Parts: sequence; structure tokens; C-alpha cells
Amino acid sequence: MNHDDSAQYSSAAYNSTIGIHAGVVHDSNVYFVHPDASPQEKYRVGVRLLEDGVPSRAREMITDAIAHGYDGTEVRFHWVLAMLSARTHHDLTTEEVGQLRYAARLVRDFAEDEWTGALRVTFDLLAVLSTAGSGAGPVLKQLQDLPFRQHDAILRHLDVILTGGLKDDLWAETLGRATAERRGNDRAKRVWAYFTPDPIRARAVRPRPSTAAAAKAALPVQAILFAISSALLGVLALIANPAQAVVELAVALGAGLTAARFGVRWWGQEPRPGFGAEDHVQDPRDPDLAEDGFTKSVRRSFDHYFIVRRPHGFTSDAWLGHTVQIRGSLAAEIADLYRETRIGVERVEWLIRYLAEDARDRYNNGTLSDRYRRDRTSGRTKALTVVAFAVLGAAALAGFGTAAVNAAQPRSLWAFLALLGAAWSGHATASRWLEVRREEHRVHRETQEYSEHVAERQIAYHRWKSFLDATRPSELEMETWLICDKTSFVDEALRHHRLTWRDLITHTILMTPSPSSKRGRVRRGPWRYSRYVFHLFLFTQDGIREISSEFDFFDGTRKNEQRINYRFDALTSVQVTENADVGYDLELVLANGPARKIRVKDADAHQLAPTENSQEISEINLSAAGSTHTFRLLEGIAADGKSWIERHGPDSLAPFQIAD
Repeated sequence: MNHDDSAQYSSAAYNSTIGIHAGVVHDSNVYFVHPDASPQEKYRVGVRLLEDGVPSRAREMITDAIAHGYDGTEVRFHWVLAMLSARTHHDLTTEEVGQLRYAARLVRDFAEDEWTGALRVTFDLLAVLSTAGSGAGPVLKQLQDLPFRQHDAILRHLDVILTGGLKDDLWAETLGRATAERRGNDRAKRVWAYFTPDPIRARAVRPRPSTAAAAKAALPVQAILFAISSALLGVLALIANPAQAVVELAVALGAGLTAARFGVRWWGQEPRPGFGAEDHVQDPRDPDLAEDGFTKSVRRSFDHYFIVRRPHGFTSDAWLGHTVQIRGSLAAEIADLYRETRIGVERVEWLIRYLAEDARDRYNNGTLSDRYRRDRTSGRTKALTVVAFAVLGAAALAGFGTAAVNAAQPRSLWAFLALLGAAWSGHATASRWLEVRREEHRVHRETQEYSEHVAERQIAYHRWKSFLDATRPSELEMETWLICDKTSFVDEALRHHRLTWRDLITHTILMTPSPSSKRGRVRRGPWRYSRYVFHLFLFTQDGIREISSEFDFFDGTRKNEQRINYRFDALTSVQVTENADVGYDLELVLANGPARKIRVKDADAHQLAPTENSQEISEINLSAAGSTHTFRLLEGIAADGKSWIERHGPDSLAPFQIAD
């Protein structure tokens, strides 16, 4: 190992110790198995786990199905692939080797079909490996003659265990398929959806309950007092001067009806300060809210989407300035609606984006401020109301004058008391009636707004969720792209070092999360990352070649490649540490270099569903990252050097013979 190589240890590709990544867990039941599930159902889920890159769980499922009587050539074929997938000979326990030998002997008892042929080819390939690769030609011919489904499955799942000259003969086909599929199925346009959280359902501000109960209770009493007082004043006026009183009463009645008709449009509908539908939502500029992280994120998201979705002809600053009041009201509303759910703003961004688009569209339609203007009373209505009240007051005073002039003192006193009672009770009755009407109007308006907003937002929610579900890649697609990336990376490393598979004793690849990457998974599935660091170890007769590179999973591009070579005896120590709050770390110590720590897996406990087992999920993620195989290989070499590989290589196994 040279000095330049040693200096590279400080790079991010090697010292990959990072903080815990936030993650997206998709609510999917693709891997769910009911405790009372049939063996057929367990087998079906096992095959899906195998195809999606979770062979450790696939082995358990298919083995359980076989133990409960569901067996056959197809079942045994997938069981053998699950036993060998992402593993080499030294990963197999003595018990597992015995189980494979037993399965090899069973082949002769199965009826001939496409799965029997695939089983024979699989065991023949293992037999060729254990005899130093001699006689591979006939087996490769049989492999090529298999149906595509079985042929592809064998190449994919035996990729790690096949090596040497046999792997050289198959590599061109493996590489060609990886090149063709690596960016297939619109990968660059769809991967983002896998790391996008499921949207939270639509909500809107609910109407507040009416506060007019007290006014309703007092209204009848005050109305009766007004009726008695008005009737008394009218009777006294009719007694004093019937002809004049009739005219005054008619004018008063007309003015009163006019005042009631237009006054209710003015005072009975226009919300007073604090009565608007948005007024009970907290102001985002409130000092207490300013410290709330969720509210800050909501406000930043509103600013972002209002800029992105601004109308044509507006600069970003101009549109933000034009909509400052609307944005503030909407941001406060969304923060208030969703804060108690303790979610990230990413799950509500679909709604923020929709509201930004709605504001832009309403501006283009000239209706942006309608919700703030629609309850404002016209000047004509206000003028008619004022005139009607003035005429009503004049008519009341005229009636009092008619009743009191030339009347005896007791009658004048009664007329004065009737006028005073009518004025007080009339004002009180009108105030209570308007309060009731105002609350009824507010509740009706807010109920209508709530229904409209929920309906509109539900449409936007379902539209976005349907698009997300249709765009999001399946587990099989994600796994296929990842395998293609690994294949391409290995090929470039071989070509750079001018090596063939015949030059390799074995190899292993460790996939770790890159700093600042996003991560996502389905329930009971492995974490997948938007950015990986691939650590490839090529073991040759001369030593170990280690190549690390950062991969962008969105488009399959890579950067920051680093290479280092060292002898077997230079690897002095391999240590794996587990911390429940942090995750798994791999520490490599070389004889003449500093220790290197690689974060292999983040902790999972803080993002487990109630039905998930932390130990099971941890094992799934370690297996998917290639860490189980890599740990065992590096630990063996650190302990015994090159001799460990020689003792645990394919030559150390007796052939898997299939009896005729």
C-alpha cells in the first residue's frame, strides 16, 4: 500500500459515518403473511421476497411452506435459489449444505418438467464449481436451453457464488442484460416517487358552532316588550287623532320593514372583526408560532410554491408581496390543521402546492380576493338602511306628538313611557335578532366553505396520490436497477485493473447509505437509498483491491471513486459494532494505516410499524446491503489471511451429485 492510497482514507467514501437518515415507509402489505396463512400463500410471499432482493426472509417463508407439505419442483427450485442468493460457499452452514445435498438427491424423484430441468442445471453448476470449473461446456449449454424465466433467475441469484472461469463464460450475457435494463422503465423519471412520502388526507377549517344561544333566549321577551310598547303608543295616537295616526303608523311600518330588510344585509351578514372564517386560525407571525419548526417549514413551503406557481408577468418578489396576506392566512390554516399529527411538511406539500396553484388560477380569473370581498355591503344598501331608520325615528316621534298634544297629563305620561319602552326594547330586539341572523349566516357560510374546500382538496389529494402510486417503482424494479448498477460497477473495476473472473478468488460488494441521502422502504422490506456508497472488494492471489464510489440512484451516475490495494496480511482487524440508537458500523484496521469506520446501516427502531420486529428488519437490511457476506469474509481474512479463503472456497466442498 502506498502513501497516496493511505491518505485517501479520510474521504467520505471510506469514513462513511453519518447521521441517521429520515425515511419514508410505504404502507404496503406485499410482504404481509397472516399467522394462519396457507403454505401456498407463504410460498408466494417467499418468491416475491426473493425477487425483490430479500433472500434471508425468502428462505424462511419457503422453508416453512415445505415443512407444511407444500412441495414440488417449482417450490424446490426457488428454495435452492433462496439458499444461494447473495451468498458464497463460506456463508453456508454445515446444516444448509446437508439440506442442499438432500434436495439434490430428491431431483431424481420429481416428474420431468421445466422446473426439474432448472434444478438439475443449478446443481450441475455447483458441481462444476466444486471441481475447479472443468466440464463447464455442457452445463452452460443446458443453462442456455432453459426457458428465460428460469435462466434469468439462476444467473441473478447465483451471481455471487459463481466465479472463476465459469463466471467469465457468463459475464458477457450478465453485463449485456444489466446495460439494457439499467435505465429501463423510465427510471430517471420515476425513482423520485419511491422516496416521496404518501400524502396525508385532505382537511379544511371546520365551521365553529353558533354562539347565539343567549341572544335567542332573550329575543322573545324583548320582542314582546317592543310589541306592547309600540301598540300602546299607536293606540294612544289613534285615540288622540285617528286620521293623522293612521298615516304615521303606515309610515313607521313601511320604514321599519325597509330598515329590517336592508339592515340585515348590512349588520346581519357582514362579519365583524373576529367573526371571519379564517379569524380563528393563528397568525403565523405570532411569536409563539415563530418558534414552531413545523410552522416554519409550512411557511417556507408556501413561499417556494407561490414562487414556482406564480402567474405570468410577475417576478418572484412582486408575487410574494402581492399575496402576503393570503399566504399568511393559508400558512396559519395549514399549520393549525396538521400540527397535532406530528408529520413532516413533505406529507402536506401536495396541499400547499394545490393552494398555490389555486391562488394563481384565481388571480388569472380575477377572483383572487373574492373571499375577502363577497360579504361587503354595497353603499346603496347602507344608504337605504340609514334613511329607513331616520324615517322610522321621525314617525315614532310624530306619533308621540300626536298622542301627547292636547292630551291629559296621565295620557301624555303614558305616551312618553310607551315611546321610551319602544325605543329601548326595539334597539335590544334588533340587536339580538341581528346577532342571531349574523351567526346563522356565518355558520351557513363556513359550512358551505368547508364543504367546498374539502371537496376541492379531496379531488386534488386523490389526483396526486393516484399519480404517485402510478409513478412509484415496484420493489422488483428498484432491486433490478440496483443489481444493474452493481454489475456495471464491478465490470468497470475489472476493466480498470485488467482482471478477469479467472483472476479472482472471490469478491464481495457492500452497499452503504451516502451522507444526505433519502431513504424509503415498504413495510417488512429493506431500506433503499437515493444515494449509495458501493464498496467493492476483489480478492486475487496477490491481495485485495478495494474500490469505493458514490452512486446517485436517481439516474445511476457515480462520482468520487477511490481505489486502494493491500495484501491479505495487511488487514489486521475487522470490528462490527451495533448501537440500537445509531446503527451498525464496520471498522477496518490495516497494518500501516489508520482505522476506517463505515456506517453500514442506520438504526430502525424509531421508524418501525407496530407489527414489525426490530431484529427481523435489522437482519433484512444487513442482508440486503451485502453486509452479512462481507463481514464474514473480511473477519475470516483478518483472522487467518489468505488461507481462510482457500479453506472455505468451492474446492473445499464435495460435488452436489444428482443420482441418475
